[in-house]
Amino acid sequence: MEWLRKLLGLGPKVDLGEIIKKGATIIDVRTPGEYATGHIDGSINIPLDKISKSVDKLKKKQPIITCCASGARSGAAKRLLESAGVQEVYNGGSWYSVAKYFR
Repeated sequence: MEWLRKLLGLGPKVDLGEIIKKGATIIDVRTPGEYATGHIDGSINIPLDKISKSVDKLKKKQPIITCCASGARSGAAKRLLESAGVQEVYNGGSWYSVAKYFR
């Protein structure tokens, strides 16, 4: 199962609740249409195909939790941000799984 976590960019298990308490920025990498159907209040919608243009801004908003519909695009976003030098970025998986920390 660890290989699947690595494939999706999830990395080792982390306590998202603690990261959120630290003031994490939630980046939802779904399309604007998907985001409009529901999202986490206070999250920022930056579609995956546009995230590389936002790296400099995002470096100032760490820690960062990425999310999407299933965890695949958020994993890709995590890897892209890490390769661009963002130090503290986590794949939260689906936005539903991250939203439970805000209830």
